[in-house]
Amino acid sequence: MAFSVTLPSGVEWTPQFADHIAEEKCIGCGRCFRVCGRDVLELVGITEDGDRIAMTLGDDEDDEYEKKVMTIAHPENCVGCEACAKICPKKCYTHAPA
Repeated sequence: MAFSVTLPSGVEWTPQFADHIAEEKCIGCGRCFRVCGRDVLELVGITEDGDRIAMTLGDDEDDEYEKKVMTIAHPENCVGCEACAKICPKKCYTHAPA
């Protein structure tokens, strides 16, 4: 059963929690990371061998990665606000109720 609340406006709201990020769409821009204040996301660099290395935004070592993508590192911290999906320019996010 999904958890929902009734907002003061009378609208019923069901939190939608970050469930999946489509890596093939993600450009690693970090907008979602910046808008999330709950430490849910982590940027990783993917090497040409497929190894994943945790990064911080602003790393200047772009040359050693084939691609940078955002990952859901701590889903337990997500509060279901969907701010990450709203700011994502590539529409990479899938959300689901608890």
